[in-house]
Amino acid sequence: MDYNKLLENIHQAILPYAQEGKAADYIPELAKVDPDQFGMCIHTIYGEVGAIEQADTRFSIQSISKVFALAMCLSIEGDNLWKKVGKEPSGTAFNSLVQLEVEHGIPRNPFINAGAIVMADILYSHLEHPHEDFLRFVHEISGEESICYNKQVALSEREKGYLNAAIANLLKYHGTIENDIEDVLHFYFMMCSIEMSCRELSKAFLVFANHRKKFDYAGITLTSSQVKRMNAIMQTCGFYDEAGEFSYLVGLPGKSGVGGGIVAIYPLQYAVAVWSPRLNSRGNSVMGIKALELLTTETQSSIF
Repeated sequence: MDYNKLLENIHQAILPYAQEGKAADYIPELAKVDPDQFGMCIHTIYGEVGAIEQADTRFSIQSISKVFALAMCLSIEGDNLWKKVGKEPSGTAFNSLVQLEVEHGIPRNPFINAGAIVMADILYSHLEHPHEDFLRFVHEISGEESICYNKQVALSEREKGYLNAAIANLLKYHGTIENDIEDVLHFYFMMCSIEMSCRELSKAFLVFANHRKKFDYAGITLTSSQVKRMNAIMQTCGFYDEAGEFSYLVGLPGKSGVGGGIVAIYPLQYAVAVWSPRLNSRGNSVMGIKALELLTTETQSSIF
């Protein structure tokens, strides 16, 4: 298949939506990003690649980093992880406090902010050098050692991170996190600040698409069963309170970030990443969702 032509046709078809939504301006550094950019890249497990537009432009991956954190936490904790974090869709905003309070400090899933802060705490407890070890894992699964944190983005998030600070304090109150709140939040914001391109993200997510291949990167090992279960959580929880709509429209496991990126996988076939900074009201890329909906429609490659 000519993936470059396919992706270009998709891009042309969704141009009428190019001005819908707005960038995540509640994070000052993200508000500076040109919102009228678009990139898309697909990697198949057979070595085929298609890439268009700004596929090589790096952007803040934000909550997409939570998939990497989940892989590391599952490798370290195994099923014990689920004593601190649930596996259910939230049905509420990604930074909601209400659900966390009602459920006594146990986040509904690893991909809402509360769940990711718990995972940051777990990694902070178990890794000798958390910041370096997390980045090394990303380097190994992407094959690109120049990927790094954007400290300005992380600082920008902390300066305006009042809700995340409230979440961390509530988690600490219930004993769900162990380490100093500021240390955990700093590590969490650093993880979210990692910058990658669509090409790098789609290549990195191939390790989750191909569960038949041995998963062993930077000392992080997962069984085939664990990788498949990660895919299930991406399917049901990867898009916050829009997970059902994404399953309905696109039909692939995936994860979004408020930097405008979305990564999705078709198990045993491909991983695809798309980036467009303008978000809908639920924090997901407008053009990204449209592009992936057309991709699965045109290729008839939904998992359903």
